Amino acid sequence: MAEISPDELGNRLQNDEDDLLVVDIRHEEEYDGWHIPGSVNVDVYDELTDDPEAAKESLVDLPTEKEIVTVCGAGVAAATAADVLQELDYDAKTLVDGMNGWSRVHRSTPVQADLDGTLIQVARPGKGCLSHVLVSDGEAAIFDPSHYFEEYEIILDDYDADLVGVFDTHAHADHVSGAAELADRHGVPYYLHPKDALAIDATSLEDGQTVTIGQLDIEVIHTPGHSEGSVSFDIDGAALITGDTLFHESVGRVELGVEAGIEDSDVEQNAATLYESLQRLLNRPDDALVLPAHDPGSPEPPVTATLSEVREQNEDLSRNREEFIQELASDIPDHPPNFERVKRTNVGQESVPADELAELELGPNNCAAE
Repeated sequence: MAEISPDELGNRLQNDEDDLLVVDIRHEEEYDGWHIPGSVNVDVYDELTDDPEAAKESLVDLPTEKEIVTVCGAGVAAATAADVLQELDYDAKTLVDGMNGWSRVHRSTPVQADLDGTLIQVARPGKGCLSHVLVSDGEAAIFDPSHYFEEYEIILDDYDADLVGVFDTHAHADHVSGAAELADRHGVPYYLHPKDALAIDATSLEDGQTVTIGQLDIEVIHTPGHSEGSVSFDIDGAALITGDTLFHESVGRVELGVEAGIEDSDVEQNAATLYESLQRLLNRPDDALVLPAHDPGSPEPPVTATLSEVREQNEDLSRNREEFIQELASDIPDHPPNFERVKRTNVGQESVPADELAELELGPNNCAAE
């Protein structure tokens, strides 16, 4: 069976190779909810499962001059699709582990920020996740890491930096955090606000607290609303790591913790709280870079915008308090898949075996109030 690894596919797509076509064979509704950018959907999943010969009629019209990469959820049906296409004389292979494998791809690049050090953004395009590594004077801090530790170990080695702290902006609802285990591996503090560290051992963060990394001061800003323990980090006034509190074109949704059963507040209260938190961020310097923990698409780093640019393009920030609360409390988008279990895992109330993490995270990121 001919295969292509997720990393190789990611690199080739990043290079805009026009001789490559990704064909997603899942049901249309699954494709619409989450897919690889630039891919096309040929909904033949049922045919491939029941009678592969029946899929040929739908697959035979694909362009013959393209190299075809077939994709499904875990790679099984897509492997059958590749076999069928090869019988039709196509140059076809399948993506190893399908969308599950795609969700493991990470890409990183430095962010151009006015800092006495280096800030690296790590994007996970298959999940829409963004994490950050700060390096200054031989020390490093990691913010919102995934549980794929090797991606961050490589950066630490490249910059010859010693990890001194790992931070989560909040207890995430779309992916399992790797922060606690990464901190444990290096014997350094794992920082999380106590309102989100419900049953997990973490070093507390407090509003106004300063943590120093090398030559840089990181100010903790408690910005609840998306979750009770959400915080943002002001790095020397030059960069704002805003988690899921503030995105470039949206803000964090306010009902996930309530519906996961880990918050006693209600949606309207959380929306009002988030509104006040955003006002605190909007008082920061206009040229500070806003660096959220997610991007609604398939992010290619660096994903950055100044605070003044975010003010102009983010419609949520132009609403008055009443409009803001009404909009966020009434317009509830689709939930991230398995968000209840993911949320409980990240606050320490549930333990997920390592071999189940990838499947638990499978699906789109839906943490923004869109």
